[in-house]
Formats: sequence, structure tokens, C-alpha cells
Amino acid sequence: MESEQNQEPKKARRVRYKGTHPKSFKEKYKELQPEKYADDIEKIKQQGRTPAGMHLSICVNEILDFLKIKPGQIGMDATLGYGGHSLEMLKQLKGKGILFATDVDPIELPKTKERLEKAGFGEDKVKIRKMNFSQIDQLQEESGLFDFILADLGVSSMQIDNPDRGFSYKIEGPLDLRLNPKTGKPVSEYLKNCSVEFLEELFEVNSDEPYAKQIARQIVNHSGAIQTTTQLFLIISEALSFLPAATKKEEIKKACQRCFQALRIAVNDEFGVLESFLEKLPYAMKSEGRVAILTFHSGEDRRVKKAFQALYRAGIFSEISQEPIRPGAEEIFNNPRAKSAKLRCAIKA
Repeated sequence: MESEQNQEPKKARRVRYKGTHPKSFKEKYKELQPEKYADDIEKIKQQGRTPAGMHLSICVNEILDFLKIKPGQIGMDATLGYGGHSLEMLKQLKGKGILFATDVDPIELPKTKERLEKAGFGEDKVKIRKMNFSQIDQLQEESGLFDFILADLGVSSMQIDNPDRGFSYKIEGPLDLRLNPKTGKPVSEYLKNCSVEFLEELFEVNSDEPYAKQIARQIVNHSGAIQTTTQLFLIISEALSFLPAATKKEEIKKACQRCFQALRIAVNDEFGVLESFLEKLPYAMKSEGRVAILTFHSGEDRRVKKAFQALYRAGIFSEISQEPIRPGAEEIFNNPRAKSAKLRCAIKA
């Protein structure tokens, strides 16, 4: 018999893909590795679902039609995310010109950089910077004025689907919601210092929540004990226990979506960041430069609309969208997360 020292170590077996619909995010290795399981990914997309951890870019054709990107131009993807929009814009540049891309997410940024490098777009073609897009004036010192700019304000599917990030009430995870988990406070800490009045206003302003007072009161009563997404979901459910049985389940679902959105906006100062970006935007664009902004809720869209209108009245923008462009029915079926998207565009005078 061979001694234990001479025995070969047993090979580690890959974790079995549990059933056709594994519930654990980390078990969904087929979805999380689209380059290896293209057929599986395509089937999931044809069912009208977004593969786990994979972001499907929204309004790509509409954005490219408007931006009219030409080889040799300088552009900016203000919110790099999964890199889908960047990839399509880089194709339009045909190897000539430069695309600058910014994002604050330290977890997804290196993955996207590697993904674009494998597609043939290295540092010579796309310059990725870990910074907030509100710092466009600082980026401009390196880039010069931009011919085209895209800002997709939506949270990426990679962030929503990963339970460790705490973005969704549907999955158990730490109540975090930070785009950059290395800065600021998670929502679980943020809630500890909130009054009923403050939370009520936050839910009303950030997400038009009709049950803001009841939910705020219930959260403050339990604020020290809210550490996970499920705990917040249960507290919101308890706050709305008075609703009629026939509509309660759907109303709780909508309230959770709105409240998680409102808290995410707050801990990331999303409105402040957007307003800073919009203020600096025209000074970073060339004459006849084009900008397209994708919004996903009324608070964002209202700010973009008003900023564009003010710049148009001042003669700084020569043309703006009179009405937002919406995704078509086919795109919404293929990617349900596109449903609330609105695209607004402008051209600098």
C-alpha cells in the first residue's frame, strides 16, 4: 500500500449545477460565464429574462443613431458598468479616436476592463478611470473636449443580482446598496440615525412612495435591528399589513422597489452627483457635440429634462429631445429591466 505522502491529491470536483433553476447566485455558473455557455445564455434571453450577473445594454440602436459616432472622435461613457454600450461605441470608432469611460464600482470595473481587452480594446482605445462621472471636469483635463457623451444612469444587473451587494429585496443579503462599497455607509448604518420625518420625506422625494409615513414609522421602530435585505422587506410588509388582502402582495412588492430605490439614491447621493454632472456637462462638450442620457425613474428624468430645457433656452444647446425615447416592446420583452428607461438627447450649439 502506498504511503499517504505518495498518494496524488484528489481532484476538486466542480460544484454541480443544481437543477434547471438554481436559486443561489453563486450556483448559476452557466449564467455567470456567458463566454462558456452561449447557448444557455441565449435561451434565458429568449425567455424574456436577464441572465444572472449579466447586464443587457438598453436602447443601443437609438443611442448610436443619435450620437452619430465617427472614427477619430473623442467620447465618454460616463457609467461604464458591464461595458455593453462602450463596446458598441468603440466599434463605431473603428480603431481611430479614444473613448474615456468612468465608473466608481471597484468590484465590476476590473472585470469590465478585462472583458473589453479580450474584445480587442485596450488602453490605447479605451481609457477606463475609477472616478465619479460628476468629476467630468477633472477627466476633461486629460481628454480635452468631447464629441459625444453617454450617461446610462441605471444600476447594473451585476449589482442587482449579486446578494452580497444588497440591492434587491428579493434576495437575502447585507443591506448595503452602495455603488462603491469601500466608501460611505451601508443602508443598515444609514437608517440608525434617521427620524420618521426625515425618512418620510426621503421616500416621498426619491421615489414618490404613497405609504411613506407608515413605512418610515415602522423602520424607525426597528432601525437598530435592520441588517439584511430580508429584514427590511419584512418590516415594509408589516407596515402595510392594513392593506386589503386582494392587493396587499402586489402593493408590498411595489413599495419595496420604491423604498430600496429611495435608499440607494440617498446613500450614493445620486441626485447630487447627477446635478453636478449636468452643471459641468456643456463645458466639457465640443461645438456640435452630442449627449445622450438614459434615466430610469422620474427623479432622474425630471432633472435631465429641466437641465436640457434651461441650456436650450440659454442658447447653449441648439437641439434637445422634446419627448423621451422609450424602448420598444421587443426590447422590453427581451430585457424587462428596460421597461422604465427614458432616453433624452441634446446637441451643443
